[in-house]
Amino acid sequence: MKSKAIAARLVAVSLGILSLAIPASAAPDFELTFPQEAEVTEFTSSWGAARAGHSHKGNDLMAPKLTEVYAAADGVVVWIRDRGSAGRYIAIDHGDGWETWYMHLNNDTPGTDDGAAPLEAGVAVRVGDRVKAGQVIGWVGDSGNAEGSSSHTHFELHYNGSPIDPYPYLIDAFERALRQTEPAPHSIFSPI
Repeated sequence: MKSKAIAARLVAVSLGILSLAIPASAAPDFELTFPQEAEVTEFTSSWGAARAGHSHKGNDLMAPKLTEVYAAADGVVVWIRDRGSAGRYIAIDHGDGWETWYMHLNNDTPGTDDGAAPLEAGVAVRVGDRVKAGQVIGWVGDSGNAEGSSSHTHFELHYNGSPIDPYPYLIDAFERALRQTEPAPHSIFSPI
């Protein structure tokens, strides 16, 4: 009995070590597509901020409820869950050790805050689906422990099983997304 308890503790410690965050500078380059409609999304670097009993392992992308959420890169949907503090969420494997996670997706019937909508109200994909960068995978919500707060997507970036600060990757993707939506410059002179 005692050896089983010791073994369980060793496994828990080993898993804890494996899930420790690594700095973004230790990971290779990875180019993201911004995972939401950039024009309506606001975010800051909230990596490592204190949360109830843990530190923040991602960035919150604040946007109106039902804003489209996009796959940040090509990949395969490896799981979809609807439980706990993360609420409705999706994980996508992008290969080469990269994964992205999208939490607090919508669980409300449109026009309400009832938490009673079917999974399809927040998730647009299924486990095993191959997705392309920029493809709609879900919609912003306030499920899980975001209930009662502002709607947002908690976005995580993982490399080789460890979360890394997504902020530098998000800023780069956000700036590229905004440049793509800017109107083309025009001249005040008309051709003759």
